[in-house]
Amino acid sequence: MRAISPITPPAGKRPLRCRIFDPFRETPLLAWLFGAGLAVLLEHLLGESFAALVGLAKVPVLFGLMIILSKPLLFPGALLYVAVIYLLPLVTVALLLARPANTAAAALLRLGPAVSVLFHLALFYAVLHFWAEISGYREMTVKFTLIAVLLTLSLNLINGYMGEFSCSHPGFMALGAYGASIFSLSLFVNDPLFGKALLPAFLGPWLFPLGLVGGGLLAALGALLIAIPSFKTRGDYLAIISLAFLFIVKSLLENLPFVGGPRGMGSQPDYASLPVVFAWTAMGVWIMNNYVRSTLGRSLNAIRDDEAAAEAMSVNTRHTKMTAFMFAAFWAGVAGGLFAHMMRFINPATFGVQRLAEMLAMVYFGGLNSVYGSIVGAVSLNLLGEVLRPLELFKWIFIPLLLILVMIFRPTGLLAFRDFDAVRLVQPRSRDRQGGAP
Repeated sequence: MRAISPITPPAGKRPLRCRIFDPFRETPLLAWLFGAGLAVLLEHLLGESFAALVGLAKVPVLFGLMIILSKPLLFPGALLYVAVIYLLPLVTVALLLARPANTAAAALLRLGPAVSVLFHLALFYAVLHFWAEISGYREMTVKFTLIAVLLTLSLNLINGYMGEFSCSHPGFMALGAYGASIFSLSLFVNDPLFGKALLPAFLGPWLFPLGLVGGGLLAALGALLIAIPSFKTRGDYLAIISLAFLFIVKSLLENLPFVGGPRGMGSQPDYASLPVVFAWTAMGVWIMNNYVRSTLGRSLNAIRDDEAAAEAMSVNTRHTKMTAFMFAAFWAGVAGGLFAHMMRFINPATFGVQRLAEMLAMVYFGGLNSVYGSIVGAVSLNLLGEVLRPLELFKWIFIPLLLILVMIFRPTGLLAFRDFDAVRLVQPRSRDRQGGAP
């Protein structure tokens, strides 16, 4: 039987919207990255001069949005700055380089999908690094956001892919933060709590990954203590036990003089630089994405949909759930270790119920059962929180209202149940001019 090809309307009769957006659909990620790179370079060269020209006291740190909220009269200048410095170079370069970028993207794929993904990732990091270099506030915001991506995705493994409801993630983050801090402060720093350093300070950055892994393993051990009693039952018991675990960890840290008690621990070495945080986040996203696409990840989906049916299909449900729970806790512990060495101070109050509410908001806003959703939820809510900082108290009214609207109209989140395919992201986007698909 012959396949009937879809009828493509003549170019002149196609809707105006399609004709406008067609060039953008043909623009690959590589072209957008080159456009973003030129915009960042332009900001480095002309940012301060152009900001003064449009009436701004300094270069806007977050695309002018904070200036608009804090000083509405500067709205035209901030808008003009963003349009000239960011949007115009980005769009112009991306469209001009669309054809050669498609050719380059195809050539990179012929060298191997891994080569193409790594090249795009390196280019993305270069743009991010030079953009954050403009101010310390930008760098701090980027590092916060990257750590939030790790936390959100690891929590989504439990609350999304497994279909349970866990409240223990701040506790895992605390165990990782304290474990990595003890490692650094006892080995490489002369600290009042731990005495003289046991090893030379120059070894610290090289051995720091061991501290992060140790903190992650400590968090995984804590998860095992929850998993043993919790996964013998079904229903909402995990939520109750995990919330109790969070309070136990917080109270334990407050009453241990060895780790500073309620005052916490400070003076952590500045090991969590932007390259380190970016590398760990990229590795975490890659590993967790491979996990959810593996046999164990598919088993989690089966357990979430119908645990009894999964058992009937020979899935060891208890073993699968415990493995996923400990795996998610490990990455929450790694994120906690990065957070401790970025802030260079932690105390038990940092890992309370407010932190839990932030994590849950990012998971459910972005979308359950989705790596894309975790990334979008973490990035959007973190940046939104920083942008709305000038509103002070009203910030905590606007964000919950936004979450309520999302839960009403998109109960599973913005980008729920979507697979993350890095190779598809870096593919060329050229289309058949006669109307064929990319």
